[in-house]
Amino acid sequence: MSEHKEEEAFETFVDIIAKLRGENGCPWDKEQTFESLKPCMVNEMTEALAGIDLYTQTGNAENLCEELGDVLMQVVLLSQIAREKGLFDITDVIKGISEKMIRRHPHVFGAPGTEVPDWEAIKQQEKQQRSRELEQAEKAAFRAAAGQIICHLSER
Repeated sequence: MSEHKEEEAFETFVDIIAKLRGENGCPWDKEQTFESLKPCMVNEMTEALAGIDLYTQTGNAENLCEELGDVLMQVVLLSQIAREKGLFDITDVIKGISEKMIRRHPHVFGAPGTEVPDWEAIKQQEKQQRSRELEQAEKAAFRAAAGQIICHLSER
């Protein structure tokens, strides 16, 4: 697929999600929140992992493609909710991850001959820019999320 067609397909998908949340959209999509989508995100990520295993076992990538689409839907839907709240939008998400990938891969995007970095050192340097309170809140949120994932998986 050409770059233009990829961009067009992505923009169309973002528009579909916005329409689902819009005035004449789907009641289920419109009522979703960050909190209500947490189990959906866990479920879709789990199904994507299963899709990888299924591909490895069978060589058939159809299920993996579908499950990655479902994960993408979660990301775009959560980003749409954030947009509606005035927090950020999908463009901010893409810019943020792009900047992170460039920053963490100076051997690819930096001067020729740059050695492969120590990723943990780069991550530590990034964390130093955060307040202690934010770092503690992130750790607590991570532990809570891990607990939710374990509970969700044990219910399956």
